[in-house]
Amino acid sequence: MRRIALALAAALALSEGDAQLIVQVPSEDVAKMDGIASSWKPAAPKKQRKALVFCRCEGFAHNNAISYALRAFDTVSKKTGAFTFDTTTDYRYMNAKTFANYDAVVLLNCTHPDTERYKNLEKDLVEYVKGGKGLCVIHAGCDGFLKAPQVADMIGGQFVSHPWVFGRTWSFTNEEPDHPVNRAFAGEGNPFTRVEEVYQHPSPPFDRAKSRVLLSLNMKDPATAKRFEECKKGYKRTDGDFAVSWVKRYGAGRVFYTTFGHEANTFVDPGRLTHILDALQYTLGDLEVPDEPLK
Repeated sequence: MRRIALALAAALALSEGDAQLIVQVPSEDVAKMDGIASSWKPAAPKKQRKALVFCRCEGFAHNNAISYALRAFDTVSKKTGAFTFDTTTDYRYMNAKTFANYDAVVLLNCTHPDTERYKNLEKDLVEYVKGGKGLCVIHAGCDGFLKAPQVADMIGGQFVSHPWVFGRTWSFTNEEPDHPVNRAFAGEGNPFTRVEEVYQHPSPPFDRAKSRVLLSLNMKDPATAKRFEECKKGYKRTDGDFAVSWVKRYGAGRVFYTTFGHEANTFVDPGRLTHILDALQYTLGDLEVPDEPLK
């Protein structure tokens, strides 16, 4: 495992399987990330913070999104000093011994983690968070824990389908405009729109009684609602409750999930990237936010 150094993007091999992740980020997008990092106002770290980013893809590989996210984190880390991070796709580092060196684990678009072969992963990750650490889950980080129900319960969501496909604009409701993790959208209308791929989650594990939902799909928007009705196959929630981002306590630990992050555009968007950065600071333990369920 090595610290990510995306200045070497095209040539860098991090560990087994990492070559697929390396996508060159154009200079104009690096400049956008730099601008977001310059305007972001992080909470003062209570101590030096470090995150472990896991981004192995056993299923669909969100290569662009992963590369952009790592480049954005690298830019923000260097410019603000709010955190540092290591990244890996190697299961050998996904255990209690390694976790002990970090304040939070980030599941960055990792798909279908092999929790059957690496049986310690579920137990060690759950105990790590329950013991007081953080878990930040981005987009497909919730995809594939069907055989690790404790992880799915901890996240509070599980990918089952995405009627709202990437490439089209969907409407989102800011359920708590004054919440610190939602401050990124304060200057926008409510509802607001984004081009994004949006997951729906079954219940269980999704449960508003266990999570504080921050953003959700605006099903009053005709195009957003119509798309759901057009999807004839697969699982469909019947209550119209499609949460997009939430925070929650898990034991003594802190969890954040967002459906944002399917493509590179998330990580050059001031709203979504700042939303994720603020949430990361919450999971690291530096940003104190209301995280009790509202209902």
